[in-house]
Amino acid sequence: MYGLSALTLVTAQNSTGIQALQPLPTAFIGQQIDSVLTDIGADAIKTGLLLRADVITLVAEKAAQYGPLPLIVDPVLVDGRGQPLVAAEALDAYRLTLFPRALIVTPNRDEAALLTGHAVDTLDDLHQAARALTAFGVCYALVKGGHLPGDSVIDVLYDRERDHMVELRAPRLARWNARGTGCTFASAIAAEVAKGAAVPDAVRIAKDYVTGALQAASGWTFGAGRGTVWHGFRSVS
Repeated sequence: MYGLSALTLVTAQNSTGIQALQPLPTAFIGQQIDSVLTDIGADAIKTGLLLRADVITLVAEKAAQYGPLPLIVDPVLVDGRGQPLVAAEALDAYRLTLFPRALIVTPNRDEAALLTGHAVDTLDDLHQAARALTAFGVCYALVKGGHLPGDSVIDVLYDRERDHMVELRAPRLARWNARGTGCTFASAIAAEVAKGAAVPDAVRIAKDYVTGALQAASGWTFGAGRGTVWHGFRSVS
C-alpha cells in the first residue's frame, strides 16, 4: 500500500514521550486533504491525532465531500502514559460528527473509557465499551485491551449490524517495545480494507502483523524510553 498524509500537527517527541505539540491551521489541513484526494485519491482513509473539535468536524465534512470511502477512525485521545491529549469538546465532536461516518473505530482501553464515560477495567468492560461505541453510529468498534493485566493481550471487535462480538487474543510479550502499536494497528486495518478485505478479516490480519512487529522488536533498545515496533519485520515478496 502507498500512504498519503494530511498533517494536523507537528510534534517534538522521542522515545521518552511527547514534549510539545504544534497544531496546524484548520484551513491548511483542509487544503492538504483536498490536494491528496483531488489528485491521487484513496481507497480508504484513516485518522490519527486530530486534537481539536474544529479539526474533527473538518475531517467529517471532508469524508462526506469525498465519500463514500471506508473511514477508519483511530481516536488518539491519550499519550503513551494514559494522559489525556484532547479537551471535552473534542470527545463530543468525535461522537457526533466523525463516528457516524466511520466504518470502524479503534480506541484503546483508556480512550474507550473517555468516549463512553465508563471505566474499562475488565474483559466484560471491553465488551460493553465496544457495544456502547457503536451506538454513536459506527459500524464496527475495536476496543484494544493491551493495557489490561494478564498473560494474553485481548482485543474485542463488535459488529453492530450482526450484533456479534469477537475476541482476538495474542500472547503478552516480555519486552515493552510498544511505541506506535495503536497507530500501526489502525493503519494495517486501513491497508487491508483498502485492498478489499472485510473488516473482521482486516482486523485479524492487522492483529497478526502487530504481534509479529512487536515480537521482532523485543530484543532491541531504541532510545532511553519505550522502543518502537519493527514495521519491516516481514520481507516484501
